[in-house]
Amino acid sequence: MKRRLIKHSVLEHSADHIHVEFNLPHKVLSSAVFNGGMTEAKHILNLKVPKSYTGTEAPEITLTNYCAKANWDGTTVAMMTAASMDSFRLAVEVVQGVEIAVLVTTGLSNPRRAGDRAEYRQISTSVKEIGTINIIAMTSANLTDTAMVEALLTVTEAKAAALQDANIISPISNKIATGTGTDSVAMVSGHGAETISYCGKHVLFGEMLGRMRTETV
Repeated sequence: MKRRLIKHSVLEHSADHIHVEFNLPHKVLSSAVFNGGMTEAKHILNLKVPKSYTGTEAPEITLTNYCAKANWDGTTVAMMTAASMDSFRLAVEVVQGVEIAVLVTTGLSNPRRAGDRAEYRQISTSVKEIGTINIIAMTSANLTDTAMVEALLTVTEAKAAALQDANIISPISNKIATGTGTDSVAMVSGHGAETISYCGKHVLFGEMLGRMRTETV
């Protein structure tokens, strides 16, 4: 099923994926496994894979083939998750003409606390487990690059606060978890007339982003 999300974007939610399509490229900063970092994208994908997925092929190949089969044109920023698409939660708000949307899928099969002893002891090891808390945050406003980084900090703090409120415990340290072992996050800047330079806890945009993120988790 497809529906309008915020300006220039359409959301599709199915049993297999969460897909956001833009009618023109948007600036995206993310930790996504496919086209992560800072890029311009026309699509964002959160793909459901089996819990038994062990990376029989590189995630980049899986995601490239999936996007090609869907006939999506342009760059796709993509994440993978073992969480059910039934866990999908969406929050959308409009304040002072600025639209904000937060999309989350949440699973808690591998909760961890930042600083827990890592299972993999080589610095260059590539972890094969699939992410369980994936976040896409979007706004119609134009975010500066600095604001996008600050927005990721705000979203990550809000995720940790939500897990604290839910008393989710890391099995490694037996302390409150701050996430799972393989979470991903993406922040999308829009094309609106408004330019946002700050996304921290002292400004309204940061307040909204943090609250919406906590509520969706």
